[in-house]
Amino acid sequence: MTDPADVELPGDWEDDDQPDPGRRRGRRAALIALLIVAALVIGVGLVIGNYLNGLQNSYEKRTVVQITRGVSDGERPEEIDGTGRNFLLLGSDKRSAEDAASQGVSGQRSDVMMLVHVSEDDESVFITSFPRDLYVDVPGHGKDRINSALAYGGVGLAVTTVENFTGVPIDHVALIDFDGIEGLVDTLGGVDVQVPQSFQAGGHQFTEGVQTLDGAEALTFVRERKQFADGDFQRNRNQQAVLKGIADKLISADTLSDPRKLADTIETISPFLTTDDGLSATTMVELGLSMRSVRSGDLYFLAVPHGDPYMTSGGASVVATDEEAMDVLRDALRTDDMGTYYAQHAGTY
Repeated sequence: MTDPADVELPGDWEDDDQPDPGRRRGRRAALIALLIVAALVIGVGLVIGNYLNGLQNSYEKRTVVQITRGVSDGERPEEIDGTGRNFLLLGSDKRSAEDAASQGVSGQRSDVMMLVHVSEDDESVFITSFPRDLYVDVPGHGKDRINSALAYGGVGLAVTTVENFTGVPIDHVALIDFDGIEGLVDTLGGVDVQVPQSFQAGGHQFTEGVQTLDGAEALTFVRERKQFADGDFQRNRNQQAVLKGIADKLISADTLSDPRKLADTIETISPFLTTDDGLSATTMVELGLSMRSVRSGDLYFLAVPHGDPYMTSGGASVVATDEEAMDVLRDALRTDDMGTYYAQHAGTY
């Protein structure tokens, strides 16, 4: 019997040397930031008089998706009072209808996946990345890479897969198409990013330390993996670094004091944002206002516990789970004790 992980789904992108697909793949990383960025923008920006109307008009351009659980998905984890809120951020790679139909999948896959936990007191935000090749149970499809859930069953199955794996309910989800990240970064006038080591890629020079990146440089930076000893894992950290740079710029006093910049940013974000039907503009406003005290120093970045990469019996490359370590994270998420978890495990994976 063929191992599900051995089936090559459309959108798999191991060959980063192809120029045009590479640029689109690069877009997927930084745009995963947009939901939390929008929340942070709204949190302070809405105090400006007429901004709400502009936000409403821009935000309503986004697509709405229904989230359902199938018979094979299992029961949704129960809500526990006082455990904060959980958001799932997905970055998708859309494919042509022909390619999708030929493979019997939904036409997109999630190669970037982050769980955002907002603490009950609305003062801390914990962003946890999943390795795209993490080998987990995908309801109705057996064991497979976690990023295959979106391809198999759309946003609903991706949410269910993460809920089942983490043991906590997902309150809202946002799916990001990857067009527009270059424009977003350029609209902000560039973002400051911590570069882990000096390297050249895509005709750009990256120098170890803090570097200001424009849109094209940001796309190249979040795409690169072959320059690093730990490949995809460092790429995940680079994605988070760009997210942090965007958030830093958006919640700076300079940006927040300029209603036009805020309006332009929402205009850039909304056409590429798909959310669940419960995440309306009004809900985003309420979320943002509740988080108005959050600053970039209140954003904490983590990685999901995992084992080593290995090859399945059929030769597919996957990343093993670490259930014992994962149970500790599950407990921290359920009990809203992510501050303690971060202090003990930041930088572990």
